[in-house]
Amino acid sequence: MAKSVEDLAIILGQIAGVDAHDGTSSHRPVDNYSEDLEKSIKGKKIGMPKEFFAQGLDSVAKDIITKAAKQYQDLGAELVEVSIPFLKYGVSIYYLIAMSETSSNLARFDGIRYGNTRDNFSEETMRRIMIGTYALSAGYADKLYKKAQKARTVLISEFDKAFEECDVLLSPVIPGLPRKIGELINDPLQNLLEDLYTVTVNLVGIPSLAIPAGFTENNIPVGMQLMGKKFAEKELLQIGNAYQMVTDWHKKMPNEK
Repeated sequence: MAKSVEDLAIILGQIAGVDAHDGTSSHRPVDNYSEDLEKSIKGKKIGMPKEFFAQGLDSVAKDIITKAAKQYQDLGAELVEVSIPFLKYGVSIYYLIAMSETSSNLARFDGIRYGNTRDNFSEETMRRIMIGTYALSAGYADKLYKKAQKARTVLISEFDKAFEECDVLLSPVIPGLPRKIGELINDPLQNLLEDLYTVTVNLVGIPSLAIPAGFTENNIPVGMQLMGKKFAEKELLQIGNAYQMVTDWHKKMPNEK
């Protein structure tokens, strides 16, 4: 979306707020996200969910994210270990709900009202429609879709509990290192698992900020994710900007040392 947190604050200020054509947009007053962007974060508590750093996370990426967390300590923030046990079900919950809603929303493209072809649907789109249709079918809706909605409620409560102990959560963006474009297109399952740390944000309805955190020895960029409380984008941007003020990863290209 942008090359710096400062630019993101400007963009968000323009696109946030109520939209008369969007029934899901919030009527809350929009903060001035650029105001106090350089405010000190001394005393802020940054939560480190232990499940985000458990088995399955690439060791190189983990080291880079850990160094970024220590940088926050140098800025006066406090690192706090928190727990979100239901994270392990995050991908399952998300894709059951998302694919069911995909199936429902795209049912209007039935070849009658919107033309007679579905040639523009990719294989991944059709795969998600089929799985979602199955999850909503008679005899499975209660077992799959409704159960996923209940599990989502549990996940939301776990995030709320974690935020009682900290201001933001810090985590990797993906479990491994960045892949080449299209590399996982023929491995649908692994493609879904790559979303473990990001789709949970959508499920619980909180803001998230992904920013550069460093490079591997092979010059592969690694990012970290900051997650904030609901409608706490201003604080999230402040904490993200504090990191960029003392580092220059966001200014470097992968071919630079």
